[in-house]
Amino acid sequence: MDILLKPIVTEKMTKQGDDLNRYGFIVDKRANKVQIKNTVEEMYGVSVEAVNTMRYIGKEKSRYTKSGIIQGQSKSFKKAIVTLVEGEKIDFYSNI
Repeated sequence: MDILLKPIVTEKMTKQGDDLNRYGFIVDKRANKVQIKNTVEEMYGVSVEAVNTMRYIGKEKSRYTKSGIIQGQSKSFKKAIVTLVEGEKIDFYSNI
C-alpha cells in the first residue's frame, strides 16, 4: 500500500510550514497515524512530532448544459497534517 499519495502545496500549507513547521499530505484512506509517521520519517529523513488526520467525503456535483443535467461526484480523500520536531524542514522543491 502506497501511504503518501502527494504533498499539499498551497499558500496556506506553505505558510504553516514556515511558521508552525507543519506539512500537509494526501494519504491513502486506509492509512493510520503510525503508518503515516513512519513513512514520512523514512522518505524525508526527519523526526515527526505529531500527525493529525481528517477525512473528506466526496460531494455530489451537477451542472446544467444544453443537452440536459450532468451529474457526478468528486472523490473522497484523507488528508494528514504532519508536525515536525523543532529545527527540521521538508523541501518539496529539492528534486526539481
